[in-house]
Amino acid sequence: MLIYYITPMPNFYATTPIYYVNDRPHIGHAYTTVLTDVLTRYHKLFGFDAFFMTGVDEHGQKVQKVAAARGISPQEHVDEYSEHFRNLWPKLNIDYGYFIRTTDAHHKKFVQDSLQHLFDKGEIYSKEYSGWYSVGEERFFDENELIDGKDPISGRAVEWINEKNYFFKMSNYQQRLIDCINENPSWILPEFRKNEVLGFLKKPLNDLCISRPKSRLSWGIPLPFDQDFVTYVWVDALENYISGVQNKKYKDGSPLWPADFHIIGKDILTTHCIYWPTIIMAMGWELPKHILAHGWWLIDGSKMSKTSGTGVNPMDYIENYGVDVFRYYLIREMVVGLDATFSHDSFVRRINSDLANDLGNGLNRIHKLTLTNFDGKIPACAEHGEQEKELENLCQKAIDFTKKNISEAKLSLIAEEILNPIKALNRYLEATAPWKLAKSTEQKDKDKLATVLYAGAEVLRIALALLSPVIPQKAEQGRLMLGLPEFSEESLKFGLLKGGEVLGKGEALFPRIQEET
Repeated sequence: MLIYYITPMPNFYATTPIYYVNDRPHIGHAYTTVLTDVLTRYHKLFGFDAFFMTGVDEHGQKVQKVAAARGISPQEHVDEYSEHFRNLWPKLNIDYGYFIRTTDAHHKKFVQDSLQHLFDKGEIYSKEYSGWYSVGEERFFDENELIDGKDPISGRAVEWINEKNYFFKMSNYQQRLIDCINENPSWILPEFRKNEVLGFLKKPLNDLCISRPKSRLSWGIPLPFDQDFVTYVWVDALENYISGVQNKKYKDGSPLWPADFHIIGKDILTTHCIYWPTIIMAMGWELPKHILAHGWWLIDGSKMSKTSGTGVNPMDYIENYGVDVFRYYLIREMVVGLDATFSHDSFVRRINSDLANDLGNGLNRIHKLTLTNFDGKIPACAEHGEQEKELENLCQKAIDFTKKNISEAKLSLIAEEILNPIKALNRYLEATAPWKLAKSTEQKDKDKLATVLYAGAEVLRIALALLSPVIPQKAEQGRLMLGLPEFSEESLKFGLLKGGEVLGKGEALFPRIQEET
């Protein structure tokens, strides 16, 4: 069996889940997509040929039900609601490579071809089945899985259904899946999610119902071997990760599949870590290299919910404070894998502290002092002393930490580490007092001033480069403000500025958020 290691690779393919179109996008959708975008941008920064796919899941009973309630066809509904997602991503500065819809003709054909293949292999069979069915989750639950008689995921009511359906022999792959997880410790991230899946697999694995009768649900991909049934929406949806890239290749000619990262929320762990890999095994495809399950955004200790009025609209924050500060808050505040609490107060504190006070203050100081004392050109370094070496070491530590931890998507910790040289820069400026050096007529003070401003520009150059996947627009504005070269992996080294780089126009990139009390 192939064992995957967390090592740098020349190519990188990441996916978000495809989002269900029964409602508008919310902060959960925004976070998953920003997380995947940032992860992809980091790989591009480090020289990878990186590709990122997202999209929407458009079939199933919930769509059919919502469309009927609106008095329109399911296709009309999904055409409208898919645009809510497609329109939000540019506003969040999401740089995806492809947006897939499960109503796309090529996807429907791919699903039907794969199901026919499994049916021909004897991996799919039909039988009469009775069970508790949740319309909200579009799946059956065993009696012992119910909580207070309701489905254990959404808490919605279930109904008893007795009908013929088709089943995939998922149980045949239980031990192979267990072996795969045990032999590939980084396959499911973080580790406690891997343990959660292994705990689930200690119980006998049932076969997977992969159909719904058209008499109950017509809005789906018809089974190729029985036109009276449509494909279970989760089987349909999961195959998008391959159908969306089946004809795409990296620059070196190799295929995009297998994905390097599936980025998902913890609520769809079972479908991605049990349903999906067993289908892949039965099809003979390669497994994805990593599945990363992140936590939920909470308010007052509970998951955000539109129905309870505790949701957060990403557009409100983007319009009021800017896209990059919103992206930064999402990445910095949530430790990947754990839940995080969203509050407006914590948003204001985080932005004012990290971006306005630390990064923004350092950037403004270096720009203003260079403009007024060196005719708007970064001076050459006169002497690289112990103070400057400390800054260099902190920059190198941030570079090394980022490269080491990006493979496990430890983005919150990476952002924290990048702030260390920025904070050190502000302490350095307080200690050296360049505004006082500027008033001196002694040559040693002029040389020290040149060194301070050069070192400051270098710290900011590296910090902005390392933060550019998180705050791409602001990082680019900061780069132009200091007249710095374009960000690249080769530029991630202290001391590359030659002196003489011409500053651009100065502006307050991160103004403090002033709230009325």
